Amino acid sequence: MLVRYFFFLLGFGLTVVGFMYIIIYLNLLSIGYNFLQYVKFISSRLECLNAVFGIIIMILVVTMSGGKKDELCL
Repeated sequence: MLVRYFFFLLGFGLTVVGFMYIIIYLNLLSIGYNFLQYVKFISSRLECLNAVFGIIIMILVVTMSGGKKDELCL
């Protein structure tokens, strides 16, 4: 049970860090990048992909049952 909390918090932390960098890189739009160039740039940066990895980890932790049937629980 404690392992599930750890992985949920790890996924949450990765998501927060990833979205923080995505918001920081929004400044690229003000210096002349268009939206397509911005999306290409953030999709190539590992620190921005942390948001995707964190969301995947959180979804896996919540949906995987810990031995109980038909329950979504941490």
